[in-house]
Amino acid sequence: ALKKQIGYMSQKFTLYDDLTVYENLSFNSSLRKLERYFFQKRIKELLDFIGFDYALDTLVSSLPGGIKQQVSLVVSMLHDPEVIFLDEPTAGVTPFYRNKFWELIRMLSKKGKTVFVTTHYMDEAEYLCDRVAIIDAGKIIALDSPDKLVDNLVASGFERPKEMKM
Repeated sequence: ALKKQIGYMSQKFTLYDDLTVYENLSFNSSLRKLERYFFQKRIKELLDFIGFDYALDTLVSSLPGGIKQQVSLVVSMLHDPEVIFLDEPTAGVTPFYRNKFWELIRMLSKKGKTVFVTTHYMDEAEYLCDRVAIIDAGKIIALDSPDKLVDNLVASGFERPKEMKM
């Protein structure tokens, strides 16, 4: 029951390069034992959500890295989970796709989904997250809103980061 509520996207591409986009989606749907009608409806919703404009019979190997990441996001959301874990979702993608991906994450949050994101890009975390946890050696050493974390650092003698423009 818990697996039905959770979606996960790993840092590395989770798609099979030698399969088409549709074959990857279909394979992942079968792993989750999704009903055919639900799967067909869901892929249309999700591909519209990411603005996917490639043919479904496109080999994954021919997609740009940012598009692969977006399709990986679709795979993690096929079963309509309430909680989605994204491990370094923007690592290795161009700034354009990085911004597009964060737009998608914000839209998911507005739709009521809980999204956990690991990132090394603190500018993204500060700008886009409601709460940030800083983890060192597997332990949470700070947890608060981005503004309060920055205020605490400034109070400790660190210089306030420059204004972010995304």
